[in-house]
Amino acid sequence: MSSIAQPMLLVVDDEAQIRRLLRVTLEACGFSVCEAGTGAEGLSEAAAACPEGIILDLGLPDVDGLDVLKRLREWSQIPVLVLTLRDTEDDKISALDAGADDYLTKPFGGRELVARLRAILRRIRGGNDPAPVKFGDIEVDLVARLVRRGGDEVHLTAREFGMLRMLVQHRGKVVTHRQILRELWGPNAEDNTHYLRVFMTHLRQKLEPNPGEPRHLRTESGIGYRLVED
Repeated sequence: MSSIAQPMLLVVDDEAQIRRLLRVTLEACGFSVCEAGTGAEGLSEAAAACPEGIILDLGLPDVDGLDVLKRLREWSQIPVLVLTLRDTEDDKISALDAGADDYLTKPFGGRELVARLRAILRRIRGGNDPAPVKFGDIEVDLVARLVRRGGDEVHLTAREFGMLRMLVQHRGKVVTHRQILRELWGPNAEDNTHYLRVFMTHLRQKLEPNPGEPRHLRTESGIGYRLVED
C-alpha cells in the first residue's frame, strides 16, 4: 500500500529555534517542512521546492520580509502566512496589502497556527478538496500530491509534479512556456524553455504509453503545453 504524500510547507525565519519548533509542530500534524534562514534563500527555495504554502517572518537579516513577499507575488500565488513579532495594525495591513493570506504574531500557539494554515489551504483550493483527476490509466490527486499509473504510484520530483499540477489545473487549455517557467523557476527564468523540454520528456516517459507520440501531454508548438484527457 503506497503512502499519501505529505503537503510541503516552506518556513522562512532567521531563528533556528523557531524553525525547529515549527518543524516539530507541522510534522506532527502531517506536513513536511523545508527551511530557509534568509529572504534570498526563501525565494530560491520557493522556486525549487514548489511548496503548498509558506510561513514567512518579516524580520529577516538580508531582505525585509515585506520585500520578499512582494517579489514572490511577482511570479507566484503560493499561500503565505506571515509569522512575526511585528504586531501593529499598520504592519498587518502592509503585509496583507502586499499579498499575505494571513497574519499571526509571535509568540504563537501551535494549534492556532495549524488551524490557520489549513484554512488558507482550503480557501485556496476553493473550499472543498478537489477530486482526483483521471486520464487514460493515470490518476492525479492534487491534495495528496500523489500520481498513479495503472494503480501503481509514480514518483515525480517536486518540479515534475508542479508542472503536471499546472497542466491538470488548466486541463484542456494551453499553459504557456512563460506561465510554467515563472511559477516553477521564478521570474528570471522566462527564456529558459530548454528546462521545460527536459522536464516534459521526463513526465512523458513516466506517464505516457508511447512517450514519442504523447496522447495526453501535448505540445503546442512555440506556445506551451496542454493536457488532453481523452
